[in-house]
Amino acid sequence: MLIGVAHLFDAFRDRVVVAEIDANEALNDSIDVVLYDSFAQPESDQVEVAGLVANPRARRVVIYTWNFAPELVAAARALGVHGYLPKTLSAEELVTAIERVHAGEAVFVEPSGRVTSAPGLDWPGRDAGLSDRESEILALITQGRSNADVARLTYLSPNTVKSYIRSIYRKIGATSRTRAVLWGVEHGFTPNRRRIDHWLGGP
Repeated sequence: MLIGVAHLFDAFRDRVVVAEIDANEALNDSIDVVLYDSFAQPESDQVEVAGLVANPRARRVVIYTWNFAPELVAAARALGVHGYLPKTLSAEELVTAIERVHAGEAVFVEPSGRVTSAPGLDWPGRDAGLSDRESEILALITQGRSNADVARLTYLSPNTVKSYIRSIYRKIGATSRTRAVLWGVEHGFTPNRRRIDHWLGGP
């Protein structure tokens, strides 16, 4: 996921310098704009985002997401984030929005209709035919989340979640939840929490 987002900026290296947080290295530099991708971890947004906003090395914090539930946007505003951007934005639009945030603007872009990813954006399982939403749901399942948890965290109905799961099983050739979880673990769906924990002062 991180590599896919970073590659969006390949044509804009004269305007954006990408710095990935590495949990294995000390990071003493300040970051002008932290682009927080909430992929498969909407349940932890408020805690982690609050920590990022409070970090003096993170000058501005922007949420980059598919999920525009009003409660999540309101919570992000209350935490003091400087932007809330949809993954529908083209690379050019995303760079422009980041530059506006860097200049001191609060940039909250409301998508219209279903949020589908911009061309060029990548995600785990895309090469297996998984859509962006299916990928996020499989990541949550791989974390051990129940269907009810997935519905609550993605703001989808239980029936819609079941429909997505059936489609995921078909695409990855899984015949059970256990097989789907094993496939997820083998294909990079286990989150690397150390990056964000390190940034927030953890191990």
